[in-house]
Formats: sequence, C-alpha cells, structure tokens
Amino acid sequence: MPLGERSPGDKGESRYCGVETDFDDDVPRLLSFNISRGGFDFVVFPLMNPTYRPSLLEKDGNGSSVLPVAGSDLILNPSQWSSHVVGKISSWIDLDSEDEILRLDSEATLKQEIAWASHLSLQACLLPTPRRASCANYARCINQILQGLTNMQLWLRIPLFKAEDDSMGTSTDDMTDSWELWNSFRLLCEHRSQLSIALDVSSTLPSANSLVRWFGEPVRAAILNTECFLTNARGYPCLSKRHQKLITGFFNHSVQIVISGKPLHKVLRGSADPATMDNGDNVGCVQNNSLRPYLEYVGYLYQRLDPLPEQERFELGYRDFLQSPLQPLMDNLEAQTYETFEKDTVKYTQYQRAISQALIDRVPDEKASVITTVLMVVGAGRGPLVRASLQAAEETGRKLKVYAVEKNPNAIVTLHSLVKLEGWENSVTIVSSDMRHWDAPLRLTYWLVNCSVLLATMSSLLNVLMEPRDF
Repeated sequence: MPLGERSPGDKGESRYCGVETDFDDDVPRLLSFNISRGGFDFVVFPLMNPTYRPSLLEKDGNGSSVLPVAGSDLILNPSQWSSHVVGKISSWIDLDSEDEILRLDSEATLKQEIAWASHLSLQACLLPTPRRASCANYARCINQILQGLTNMQLWLRIPLFKAEDDSMGTSTDDMTDSWELWNSFRLLCEHRSQLSIALDVSSTLPSANSLVRWFGEPVRAAILNTECFLTNARGYPCLSKRHQKLITGFFNHSVQIVISGKPLHKVLRGSADPATMDNGDNVGCVQNNSLRPYLEYVGYLYQRLDPLPEQERFELGYRDFLQSPLQPLMDNLEAQTYETFEKDTVKYTQYQRAISQALIDRVPDEKASVITTVLMVVGAGRGPLVRASLQAAEETGRKLKVYAVEKNPNAIVTLHSLVKLEGWENSVTIVSSDMRHWDAPLRLTYWLVNCSVLLATMSSLLNVLMEPRDF
C-alpha cells in the first residue's frame, strides 16, 4: 500500500516503501508476508543462495549445472516480478580481491545473477558496496554489463558516511568519504544513466554540507536500518530531527525508502497514534516479528509533507532528464509545446524586468510621453513575450510599439486572437514571416545595419586584443 495517494502532493516513486530480507526459497510466501500482510510495496531479497560458489558447484555428466536461484520464473507472474521485487546481488562478491578464485567466482556470479534478474524483467537490482577504494575491476564488469541492459536499473549500495577527521575509521579501506567512492565508481562506468545509488543510512549522519551533495546525485533508494530508529515513551519507533529532515528531503526528490534489519521495537497497546510518534525519550527496545511499525512511521512522515506547488508538480516529470532538442526553424511547434514553455513563469518575469530596465535607460522620464520605442519579438509563439513587453511598458509609463514576428501559421491564429481579446490593436503589429526573410521597415533596417556594423567593429577589436604580443 503506497505511503500516500495525495495527487496534489504526489512525490513520484517516493510514495513506495520496500523492505530488505534474507534469501528465501519460498518467494510467494515471502511476498505474501511482507506485502499482503506487512503493507510494503516491494521486497529486496537475494536472487541466489548465498552459499553458492561457481568453483564449488558440481556439474552433471553433460557438464551443465542448475543455478540455486529462489524458484523459477513461473512462481510469480511477470507483473509481480516487475512491480514487487528488487533483486539483491550476493554481498560476498569481491571483484577486486587478491584471491584469484574469489575474484573469478565473483565475476561469474555477478553476471549470472544480473542475467537472471533481466530474465525476470525486474526493474532494478541492488549491487553490493565496493569493498575498497580501488574498485576498477568491479566498475569494469558493471560497465560491461550495463552496455547490454535495456530497461533494468542497477542500484549501487553506498554507505552514507564522511569522516570529519583522520581519526575516524571506516570499513572501506582508507575511504573517508562515501561520495568520493561513488564518484570514482561512476567515472569508471562512464556515467551510465542506468547506474544509480542506494544510500545506506546509518544511525550517525555526517555534516549537513555532506548530506546536501547527495541531493544532486541519482539516488533512487535510501536503505534505512532499524538501528537508526529511536524509541518513544510508548515503545513506538521514531527518528531524530536530523533523520526526519533527511528522509523528508528524499521524499521531495522521489527517493524510495527501504526498511532493513531486524525489528527492535514492539508497539505497546494504544501507541499507534501518529500524533505521539515523536514524543518521549529512548527507553529501550522489545523484540517483535513485524516491521510494520517502521513502515507506519515512514508513512506518517510522508503524510506530513506539504503539497507541491502547481509549478513544481508540473516540473516533476522533467527533473534530471535531458530533453530532446526542438527544431522550431524546421518544424512548426504544437500547442502542447508552447504550453510547456509558458509554464516557466520565472523566465517571463525576468524578461519583463529586463525590458523595464531597458525602457527606463533609453527613455528619460521627461520624454516618456513623446518617444516611442520599437521592439521586435522574433519568434513570438503564442505571445507570452509580447505580453511581458507590454506590461513592462505599462509599469514604466513608456510608449512601446511591438512587431510580433512568427513563422508558424498556427501560432499566428492565436496571436490575432490575442490582439482582439487583450486590446493590442494600437500596440502590436503581427508579422507572419520567417524572421530570416522578413523585410523590416526602413527605420528598423537602419538599426539592424548599425548593430551589425557595431558587432563587426567589436569583433575586429577583440581579434587585435587577442593577438600574441612580446612584452
């Protein structure tokens, strides 16, 4: 069950919360326990028996072997595999080990497990954390695998730590900054878009400046261990203020939460009121079999989020994606494309401010009622720049004559409609022409010629200044 169904404040994939479990041969039972009864949206579990090693596997008389995977692909239907399962690659894998047998076993197993996950049409696989700062062979193998993947994402598990001084030890050799570990790995993988991050959040967080860097990275999941949770007076799990702020930031960046670890809390009777979740001190833990209280607390934090403003909600699907370049000179844009442009209100506000400053600079106050400034909007579209220009003239008390030049005959229809609807008859002249072929009036032509002469003069001057000289 998703954390929230609030369409006004929809945070994308962050509405879904998963759980990390151990290997289990009975996958249907595993999903039933954690999804149907536990309330989680997906399960992260090992696809292969952790005791498996290729070098120890006995082969039959034909030289073939059967991989010890968690059941066949028939035990779940394709939609269940795709929507409810994230594969977890074996954590013992070490492709940069000095032990040659372990290194070869690791590479073979990694390729086998990802091939199996791809066969199951999983959306993502969780890769183990690099065991050392020097992880060139691990990155080489992942980069090679990524070249053959189509839809599946690979989440590299990265611990969230940064030693503030040299005295702090880490489990990853001499690495004192997990961001540096991630950065070196993704550079070796040539910035593949299908490689992203699963941040392993611990009970101790680095400084605020260290945390901020991660919001600019492709973090897809945050793995929250049960040891991160405190205990309120009623025995309910809760998080510190810093952890709450971090999780809220993850929600706003469409990062999914994954609960990991053994349950350390038992909710006392009557303590499931969300209003009391953050009250009380850490008074100890009681063992229990269910991770449901942790899910409920994460859902409680999600429900507390403020709804996204309309502008941000519109932009949510465009974040962190390179957009296909448009060719407005070759193609006539559609109304939906113009609509998308016009959603960017900041651009038109800044344009209006720039025109206001230009009008004030060009026309002094004593001549505001005498001088008429001529402005050309080349590529007027559906008129937002024309409207911004006229509003700038109105707020500065200057007179303005606008030539709206547009080559799209469909947009010209809209411009003519706007002239009548907004009363632009005396201020706007619509020019249905390609700006490259339009013969401007004499006065405008003279201004354009002078501009070209000025630009040519400036170009020649820059060339002279940039010539090498002996001093």
